[in-house]
Amino acid sequence: MIIQHITDNDLYKFTMQNAVINKYPLSKVKYKFINRGTENFPEGFALKLQAEVDAMSNLSLTDEEYEYLRKRCYYLPPTYLDFLRGYRYNPSEVIINQEGGRLSVTIEGYWYRTILWEVPLMAIISELYFQETGQTIPSQEQADRSTVAKCEKYQQLGVKIAEFGTRRRYSYANHERVVSILNNYAPDTFVGTSNVYLAMKYNTTPIGTHAHEWFMFHAAQYGVKYANRSALDNWVNVYRGDLGIALSDTYTTEVFFRDFDTLFAKLFDGVRHDSGDPIEFAQKTINHYKSLRINPLSKTIVFSDALNPELVEKIAEFSKGKIGMSFGIGTNFTNDVGVKPLNMVIKLSHVLTNGQWTEVVKLSDNPIKHTGNAEIVGRIKAELGI
Repeated sequence: MIIQHITDNDLYKFTMQNAVINKYPLSKVKYKFINRGTENFPEGFALKLQAEVDAMSNLSLTDEEYEYLRKRCYYLPPTYLDFLRGYRYNPSEVIINQEGGRLSVTIEGYWYRTILWEVPLMAIISELYFQETGQTIPSQEQADRSTVAKCEKYQQLGVKIAEFGTRRRYSYANHERVVSILNNYAPDTFVGTSNVYLAMKYNTTPIGTHAHEWFMFHAAQYGVKYANRSALDNWVNVYRGDLGIALSDTYTTEVFFRDFDTLFAKLFDGVRHDSGDPIEFAQKTINHYKSLRINPLSKTIVFSDALNPELVEKIAEFSKGKIGMSFGIGTNFTNDVGVKPLNMVIKLSHVLTNGQWTEVVKLSDNPIKHTGNAEIVGRIKAELGI
């Protein structure tokens, strides 16, 4: 069984689940697996994936996990933690099919329930793929040395880093080794991990706020022109100033900054970069804060798009003395072991509105990361004037 703990998941799934229960407890959604790569999945993969999904129905929040969340995640109310204690995965919400080497995975049900599937499903698909294709780590010793070398590099740069690699990790075992090394070798640089279970195990900070689906859902509910504002408004209504890093690129940074007015810019601690040129994004963000008479050095950009030591150094050199910064590093930590990581996502695809399924899209700053029907993407781009 690959997923053995209900908290072997990223924090933003739990923070969003609490917000969904608070704001949209009756909403239903669909998610879709998207393989951006060309890999073929081996024969029988879907059956083994189904077995892993079925086994997740036995997971439940332990007393240790409950107490950790209660003490460390002070922004999650006791009503939510009591709900989570009673939560069980329902495998019937996940539909898995395979035709030849092509894998199809969809998720459907109440949003407050289905929201927890995305990250562990991707972690299972990744680990199972390497198991079934016989792709072992050429040298665990070399992989560990590489992680230590990255720790040393980031410490030399004097930057703050977090580990964000649950979704596309090579394996849980390697993921844990990475967090252990970061915890031991970079105590002044490593600020936490998105993985709640590993944060608990290594007594570090769980990190995360919200994801693209939060904005995509609001686009379906209120229209794409009001998606950013309504999503940010509702986040503030739930968390009252906590979890204050806003994701900026669901409908491009250009559109986001139109909506990120003085109120939001002062309320939120900063923004997260997840697509497009990071230097251009940093300059746009600095300019935006200055235009609102806000000192950029009082705010933070969390960079999180395909980072490695070379790119982090480039970003840090540009941003130093201009704006606060930190770095969320994913696959380059948890799947830099000598195999080719899967290039995959699971994204919100539909929202049930007024009894009908509304297809949703994401318009990243990098067109390769767009998701959704091309015709709808074109219509929404025209509607937003981009």
